[in-house]
Amino acid sequence: MLKIFANLFRRKGGSLDNVLVYPEGKRYYKESHSIRKTSVDPDAIKIIHRLNKFGYKAFLVGGGVRDLLLNKKPKDFDIATNATPNQIKKMFNNCRIIGRRFKIVHILFKGKVIEVSTFRSLPEHRNEKHNKDKDYLMKKDNVYGSAKEDAARRDFTINSLYFDTRNESIIDYVGGFEDINERVLRVIGDPDMSFKEDPVRMLRAVKFSVLLGMDIEKKTKLAIKKNRLEILKAAPARMIEEYNKIFRTWKTSIIFKGLAENHLLDVLIPQPFEHIKKDETWIANFFEEGVGKRLAITDKLLTEREEMTPCIFYALICYDLVKPSLDGSKGNIAHNIKEALDPFCESMGISKRDKDKLIKMFTSQSRFLSIEDEKAEQNAFFKKKDFFYDAFMLFKIIAISVQDDKALQSAFFWEISLRQRPVRDNHRNSHNNQNNQSNQAKPNIQVPSTVSSNSSSNHHSSGKKPYKNNRNRRPHNRNQSESKNPDTSSDSFKEGKSPE
Repeated sequence: MLKIFANLFRRKGGSLDNVLVYPEGKRYYKESHSIRKTSVDPDAIKIIHRLNKFGYKAFLVGGGVRDLLLNKKPKDFDIATNATPNQIKKMFNNCRIIGRRFKIVHILFKGKVIEVSTFRSLPEHRNEKHNKDKDYLMKKDNVYGSAKEDAARRDFTINSLYFDTRNESIIDYVGGFEDINERVLRVIGDPDMSFKEDPVRMLRAVKFSVLLGMDIEKKTKLAIKKNRLEILKAAPARMIEEYNKIFRTWKTSIIFKGLAENHLLDVLIPQPFEHIKKDETWIANFFEEGVGKRLAITDKLLTEREEMTPCIFYALICYDLVKPSLDGSKGNIAHNIKEALDPFCESMGISKRDKDKLIKMFTSQSRFLSIEDEKAEQNAFFKKKDFFYDAFMLFKIIAISVQDDKALQSAFFWEISLRQRPVRDNHRNSHNNQNNQSNQAKPNIQVPSTVSSNSSSNHHSSGKKPYKNNRNRRPHNRNQSESKNPDTSSDSFKEGKSPE
């Protein structure tokens, strides 16, 4: 209630005190919440302790605090401090400074990376009157500031809470603690300004609302619709990073439906939806056909411990664009597929390497219908191709989505003899392919009338990892071998991740 009155009497404009709900910061001590130091990564505690020891302020911040308040396991623990990157580097030998738009420090531990960022200041244009015709896209962001400024310039209130490990208190400048309790997703400050500064926030708003079970606040929702075209200004590398994060959630189909409901999907990737937008019920029936149905099947397979790569998702999204070329169109099939993919790959920001892989995946689809014994030698050679697994999973998911009995039987034939798993880098794993070929486990496929949850029960009884001798097994520690850089498309997605 106090926050409502504070908003009513707040002056128009974007200055610091006008953005903050609690300009002096409201502390919630441990009697008011469930976060304890024992819930935080011990190495993150050590970093904060050392920064404090040298006279700097340092707090746990962002998604780690949010997830702990929601009783979720954080993917990582980020730290914010008033020490500059160079000052941090003097205190830690095991660190590196990265970033262009904003320099941050990665402190390296065995199997994980902890990110430390310096408090940033509010952009100067926030003190100006909002000009709707001005381009506010943030290209550089290396101006340092105070803790309250750093909180005010973050994206959402739920991501702007500080956890002080010294007394286990939470510091709230923007009302994020209340929004978490009320399950409300709210932009900090003026939503129009925020989305123009960083259009990717619109995509993240939809993602967080789905993954965290939150309702998007009314002004934020209206601002997404109003500023949806701004997202076309986002850097392709950042969009690919966000897409890959979505693909790892096991809820890609639900998030994509949320993007459609918030008028973003047909802006981000218009080509696959041009032919169905004329049907007013296409969003309501999103999971019943086309892209939505294929993504829902894929999410189901992920819960059954199947592995997926980004290229599989890309192919499922653009399949309707390529289908005419697969159904016997005249001319060179690879050329026709390339022409169909060009606009889609450009709008998605897909790399040339992945585009070439998509072409190979689509051109090889008819090959999966050949299951004669006299082609055993050719089949064995086909399985050694670096795109084989991705192409097979595409074939399998399409077969399930259209309930093609012949294709399902063919998929069964190929899967019971499958030997190759998704690879991160073909030339790095060629030696391991020879050594481990005799030890590969055999995966399983169901031929259901509907998507069944039993498709992995017979052959995946070993537990979390269905392929015991998977030479590309991802480490149990989610942070192991990971950095904050965007994931490359050669990684496979297996375990659902906490939202970043």
